[in-house]
Amino acid sequence: MHPQRDYYEVLGVGRNVSQDDIKRAYRRLARELHPDVNPSDPEAEEKFKELTQAYEVLSDPQKRHNYDLYGTAEVPAMTFEGFPGWGGFEDIFDTFLWGAPRSRTGRRAATAAERGADLRLDLEITLEEAAFGGERPLRISHLVACEKCRGTGARAGAHPTTCPMCSGTGEVRTNRGGGFISFTTISQCARCGGEGTVIADPCPDCRGKGLERRAEVIRIAVPAGVDTGERLRLAGMGHAGLRGGSPGDLYVVIHVQPHEIFERRGTEVICEVSLPFVTAALGGEVEAPTLNGTHTLRIPPGTQNGTTLQIRGQGLPASSQAGRGQRGDLHVVVRVAVPTKLTDKQRKILEEFSKAGGDTLTEEKGFFRRRRG
Repeated sequence: MHPQRDYYEVLGVGRNVSQDDIKRAYRRLARELHPDVNPSDPEAEEKFKELTQAYEVLSDPQKRHNYDLYGTAEVPAMTFEGFPGWGGFEDIFDTFLWGAPRSRTGRRAATAAERGADLRLDLEITLEEAAFGGERPLRISHLVACEKCRGTGARAGAHPTTCPMCSGTGEVRTNRGGGFISFTTISQCARCGGEGTVIADPCPDCRGKGLERRAEVIRIAVPAGVDTGERLRLAGMGHAGLRGGSPGDLYVVIHVQPHEIFERRGTEVICEVSLPFVTAALGGEVEAPTLNGTHTLRIPPGTQNGTTLQIRGQGLPASSQAGRGQRGDLHVVVRVAVPTKLTDKQRKILEEFSKAGGDTLTEEKGFFRRRRG
């Protein structure tokens, strides 16, 4: 474990910079140091974690004030020493709150297991995959326990030893003041980084971290009906925990790609079909596209441009538990195609149709009368 660096040094800024300067410095370094940008750097994860910790402290005015005064984001504990038979306020609080004193520093054991961080990935799928579900391969890169040292961080045969600076507590006390009352500042041990142990002979593979980055391909089940923004949780597929802690989870955020033919509205699907004007007038059948092939659609005689015809059960299933198994419908919007070029025979037929009264717009006139009324 590397000694903790000064947070201002980590961000590469001076102590008198503004909050905006701190934010800009963090954004710039976050893009440079992110583990996904530096997959070949074994220390990328640790550097990014250190950067994030520094930003969390210095971006908060109160935590930054405490850090400038005491060297820690929290107000340090103060004990009264020199009273015979009385260990101080810490022992009293420990006894009442925890049943027994945790330690002279009031700190939990540094060797406690720590759960691994969660991992998020974005997955783009087609509308057809959203409609029917299926399996997709997914490449992930996450931290796992080092195979060589089995997560201990020590070379084979070696073991972590108690930190000689903090005697295993993970914290260092600094006494200030004098006379009848002395103030004690408690800070994280710089040598062990608060772990309480040091590794004199670290594992050569993970360099004492106990973790290594592994890239692998997994298969993820995409449920039918899933929509953009929904998250799929894969338990235990996040980053490995520390000191035997359980691994985090992997959250896959779904993004359904736009379709060149269909428009999705919840479980309903909409598309357009071009229809010859003769078929619209006389009626007939036309092949309409669906998410699973084509469907023969019956066209009633006199179908108007913009008419919507419904094909039941050809939409998407509901993704919620309450409506699971129910599929929406496909709505086909008819677009009557008027020919732009006519042969002499076609023109003659249409002229005869017009002379026979075929261009009388009785229904349309009635429609306009109703609108005016």
